[in-house]
Amino acid sequence: MRVLSRVFRGKFVAGLRQAFHRKQINFFGELQPLANEKAFTAFLRTLFREEWVVYSKAPFGGPEHVLQYLARYTHRVAISNHRLLSVDGDHVTFRWKDYAHHSKCRAMTLTLEEFLRRFLQHVLPKGLPRIRYFGWLANRRRRELLPLCRTLLAAAPSAAASDTSEPAVWKCPACGGAMHVAERLTAKQILREQSRPACILDSS
Repeated sequence: MRVLSRVFRGKFVAGLRQAFHRKQINFFGELQPLANEKAFTAFLRTLFREEWVVYSKAPFGGPEHVLQYLARYTHRVAISNHRLLSVDGDHVTFRWKDYAHHSKCRAMTLTLEEFLRRFLQHVLPKGLPRIRYFGWLANRRRRELLPLCRTLLAAAPSAAASDTSEPAVWKCPACGGAMHVAERLTAKQILREQSRPACILDSS
């Protein structure tokens, strides 16, 4: 990987130099001085003073394999059903990979209490999202950085972002006035509300 990192660094810098001479790179803000050829060449020399980190592994077999790989992190909690070998009244036996010994598959048997204890350590606390935006799409800085990105890309803001006075889609069936969403209920909450017995209040 050390040799690969140096080859990748050389090819990457060569690509930057070629793109600069073809005027395919634009510089904005604090980077504007790099538009000068001497300054840009001096900047490229600094890139060779650091060791680049390159990690390589066997490629995926196609888009389906990529989706399967990501799905294991986004839609599965702790352990999948196919790894469970047996479950009785007192113990759970499941399959696991021993990465310390060439990823050899082994079986482990735990008591129900210990299995649940380990399983619940992988359950996220309420309100903690599993997948979140980062960088310029992070919630904390998106309002500031997203318009800046559009400006740098010379792109007009989207209609949804620029027009905030769009009337509500829903109208009240009684008075015809505009209706706004106050709360969104899940299907489970709707069924629970529908199953509650109606209460009649006598105000006499």
